Amino acid sequence: MLYNIIVGVIAVICFLLILVILLQPGQGQGISGMGGAGAIGGGGGLGARRTADLLSKSTSILAAIFLTLCVLANFAIDRGEANRSILQEGAPGLNVPIEAPSQTSPAIPQTQGEQGNTDADTDGDGEN
Repeated sequence: MLYNIIVGVIAVICFLLILVILLQPGQGQGISGMGGAGAIGGGGGLGARRTADLLSKSTSILAAIFLTLCVLANFAIDRGEANRSILQEGAPGLNVPIEAPSQTSPAIPQTQGEQGNTDADTDGDGEN
C-alpha cells in the first residue's frame, strides 16, 4: 500500500521535473524570450536572471525529492517472507534416497559366438 503511494508521488514528481527542465532557458532564451517580455522591450516583469534562479532552485529541490522517494520506495517494498538461500532450505530432491542402478543387459548385444570366445578379434584388423 505504502509502496503504491510512493510510486504515485514519484510519477507526479517526474512530470513536474520534466516541465521545469523544459522551461529552463537555453542559450539566452527561455520564458523571457518567448514573446511576453521579449516583445515589449526586453525588460518587463520577467527578467532572465530571476527566471533562471527560480527554475534552477525548483529543479534542485524536485531532484532531491525524487532521489529521496526512490530510496524510500526500495524500503517500502513488501517482500512477504524472508529471503532464504537454497543452502539454508536445502536443494529440492536433496533428501531423496539414491537408488542403486539396476542390473540391465549391455547396450550392445553380444552374439553367441563372442560370448564363449575370449580370443575374439576386438580391433577388427583380422589378427588375434
